[in-house]
Amino acid sequence: MKIVRIYLGILVLIFLSSNAFCQENEKITTQTFAYNAADPHNLNESDEWSANLDAVIAAPDNHKILMENEKVRVLEVTLLPGEIEEVHYHRWPSVLYIQEAGDFIDYDGDGNIIMDSRQIKPALKFPMTMWKDAERAHSVENLSKTLTIRLIRVEMKN
Repeated sequence: MKIVRIYLGILVLIFLSSNAFCQENEKITTQTFAYNAADPHNLNESDEWSANLDAVIAAPDNHKILMENEKVRVLEVTLLPGEIEEVHYHRWPSVLYIQEAGDFIDYDGDGNIIMDSRQIKPALKFPMTMWKDAERAHSVENLSKTLTIRLIRVEMKN
């Protein structure tokens, strides 16, 4: 257990490090692209942030807590080929380290397409890191027939 905590601590430090780390390591890339997510600051507290839509509760097969304290929650996120995760939200802003992924679609809570990775040019390259603000209710569909979506999500609690 002590080794796991040390490993997770190292991961968190890597995620929180500057862009310089990403630029020095050719295997890790950063990429900017439009992500048509709704403004999380205009949420109705009782509807959008209800506990039953938290990622770990609403989509437990896809979100596993690796570490959590009052400042941060580290999640391991996986979606098997062809899998569609349950609708859920991410209440806190976060850093994502996407280890592996093929094409995917992100839907809002009503089933409308927020983002289709096939429309991004140039195509996303993995592994990659990215910043995400808090996210309203959404669901991701893994379009790949062979690749599992694998990422580590470090959520920064307010």
